Amino acid sequence: MSAKVVVVGSANMDMVAFAPKLPAPGETVLGTRFEMACGGKGANQAVACARLGAETWFIGRVGTDAFGDILLQSFQEAGVRTDFVQRDPETPSGVALIFVDETGQNEIVVAPGANGRVSREDIDAASKVWDNAKALLVQFEIPLSTVGYAIGEASRHSAIVVVNPAPAPREPLPEEWFGLVDVWTPNEREIEGLTGIAVTDLESAESAAKALLDKGAKAVVLTLGANGSLLATHDFTRHFPAFQVQAVDATAAGDAFAAALTVKLAEGAPLEEAVIFANAAGALACTKVGAQPSMPTRDEVENFLRSQTLP
Repeated sequence: MSAKVVVVGSANMDMVAFAPKLPAPGETVLGTRFEMACGGKGANQAVACARLGAETWFIGRVGTDAFGDILLQSFQEAGVRTDFVQRDPETPSGVALIFVDETGQNEIVVAPGANGRVSREDIDAASKVWDNAKALLVQFEIPLSTVGYAIGEASRHSAIVVVNPAPAPREPLPEEWFGLVDVWTPNEREIEGLTGIAVTDLESAESAAKALLDKGAKAVVLTLGANGSLLATHDFTRHFPAFQVQAVDATAAGDAFAAALTVKLAEGAPLEEAVIFANAAGALACTKVGAQPSMPTRDEVENFLRSQTLP
């Protein structure tokens, strides 16, 4: 029986423009093509969890517009349960404007729309979702007060809590969060927002992770892009090199990573095994264009791992 994972977060329509280079401030760059795809960190992670074999439930909001229809359809096609997705008649669905250069690097601006109205009441309306739930995965594209409420509810029901603190918080987080969250999955910029320590190499990465542990975090999995990831707990620290792939679009690679880590932990895997699985999912996401279209399946990740020399 598959593990049950609850994802609380955002759902956006992604509008992606590709160009040889990313524009500098005030610069206009002629692009090469344009695509639209379903996205939003929460939705990406929910779709990824479902493709990786978890029984996945999503809590969030979309508008009553055409984008909302498409977003719901995408969830359903991926096997994500949408019983607790609210249709907001007053606010349009969220959108993300994404620019991708020829190396796969990206810049993203998000207009939250209905995501900005995900509330505690939405969590309460989904109270039955915690029955037999093994894990909660949340991000920061919805109001932080709602994120904190979801963390509290999941912890109260003994679910593993994984927080992907993206985008980086602009203000200090409530101290009580750190004792309730089981695993934090920031990237370099996000952990700098949490700790004030800039990550420029492995040594500074370890310092930032330790600072987050000192705040009360139980475990930190710091994603380092092409340099892989760093797992830090109060007992040990271990660096996991990245798997080598031909990257075409890094959009949502972090979402694939967070989802894969959560699914493995929900299934009872130890942290180190979960990080290796997550590294593979994140690498595979870079080999396809788009957010949700790039989320790998369980078979793809497991076949990929069989072809690699594991750390």
